[in-house]
Amino acid sequence: MRARGGEGEGKGRSVWARGRVSAAFAVLTAGLLAFPRAVPNSPGRLGSLLETFLPWLGLVVVILFGIALLRRSATALVALLLPAATWTYLFGGLLLPGGGPGVPDLVVVQHNVSDENPDPAGTARTLADAGPDLIALQELVPSALPVYERTLAPAYPHHAVHGTVGLWSKYPLTRDRLLHIKPAGITEAWNRGLRAVVHTPRGEVAAYVAHLPSVRVGVGGLASSWRDESATLLGRAVAAEPVKAVILLGDLNGTVDDRGLAPLTSRMNVAEGGFAFSFPGAFPLARIDQVMARTATVTQIRTLPGTGSDHLPVIAGITRR
Repeated sequence: MRARGGEGEGKGRSVWARGRVSAAFAVLTAGLLAFPRAVPNSPGRLGSLLETFLPWLGLVVVILFGIALLRRSATALVALLLPAATWTYLFGGLLLPGGGPGVPDLVVVQHNVSDENPDPAGTARTLADAGPDLIALQELVPSALPVYERTLAPAYPHHAVHGTVGLWSKYPLTRDRLLHIKPAGITEAWNRGLRAVVHTPRGEVAAYVAHLPSVRVGVGGLASSWRDESATLLGRAVAAEPVKAVILLGDLNGTVDDRGLAPLTSRMNVAEGGFAFSFPGAFPLARIDQVMARTATVTQIRTLPGTGSDHLPVIAGITRR
């Protein structure tokens, strides 16, 4: 006697007939991975929200793979080849060592130290112990600034601070100035960008340190208009920079896949290897602390041990072209 209900029917169906819904989700996932900008940014900047967590679509592929195995669906398994291949093409290279052989010309650290950091001295020591040539910091508050200056001074005799951002260097710094990247809608005092010239053994490098406005995720989507406006202003400054080699270090409150940072990512190179998720520090989900370069390659990027901040520091190598 033929069994009734979905269970009996599922067992009796061909491995090619089962799992069509899972296969459809697999194709949809591949489409989102390959064409995230097909998702509109209005309303709620949903496109930017998707791009922020784009690598995590790999988990969807894993879940669909498990469902396909449970359903014994050949159709779903074959369909999963599409998102798996797309994810590997987009992000697989980040799992490999970047930059090739050799020693980078510069090693840099980027860290939002948090204006509520209970241990600025310990944070400064953690960063200095990594031995970078440059250290860029954001959320420097007046009470903690002298601690950072005093702790970093022995290894980093050159530094520049403007507003709440600072740059410490083993090499001389000149022509440092405030960067005007404040969105028009912010009326209070807000100085979160600087530019300085670093005199390295291989020549001058213009170093930019920035902290773009925060974004918020709510029921209406992603609130990022101020961040996007600030990124546009910063992109214009980089485009007008007369020094050929440029390094940008900052808490940009966005990932390199987020279209809101296109004014920067369209002009600069991003890390070739490493995910280095930096935020939130307790359970990192995305890298919003960025190292970018112009006429240079950003090699393997990784995180350093946690400090008293809600961000993890990131460290990267820079190789001049």
